[in-house]
Amino acid sequence: MKSVNDSKLRRKQRHNDAPATAPAPLPKPLSDEILSWEEVNRTHRIRNGVYQRGGRLISLLTDFGRINPCYPDRLADSADTIYYTGNGRRGDQYLNPGNRALLAAIESGHAVPLFNKLSTGRWQHLGFWRVRAGRQIFDEQENRMLWQFTLQRVIGARKKVWEIEDTIKLLD
Repeated sequence: MKSVNDSKLRRKQRHNDAPATAPAPLPKPLSDEILSWEEVNRTHRIRNGVYQRGGRLISLLTDFGRINPCYPDRLADSADTIYYTGNGRRGDQYLNPGNRALLAAIESGHAVPLFNKLSTGRWQHLGFWRVRAGRQIFDEQENRMLWQFTLQRVIGARKKVWEIEDTIKLLD
């Protein structure tokens, strides 16, 4: 009988066996200001990466796979485009409410804030992004089906994060 610890160890070994490479580049944040979780939590009210209310996408979290490798978000060829991994930590990702909200955001075209976790309690606001596309892919390193969404930076969107709280209150 396999234990949970055995699968965690295998997953950790798989990631440790990967060749050492330089960290992937990150998109330029709106400012050099470091935010606390309390500041991020004003907008993004849950610990999961996809925050949605009533099927409408509100905000997103990432760490570009540096802290949590099961979400291998990464930059595309342009610093204004990100491949964002959908919602679902274990097993194949399916159309859960978070992934449905990401897909719905393609149709609505609204922009959402993206926060990058630098380390425990340290975050950066990377600006506002629109979800442009979504598809399900097989990730060989994770050995599972993932939803991959293409995010595109909204140039010139310089709202302060707390300014979108009114939008969230309307959805409550």
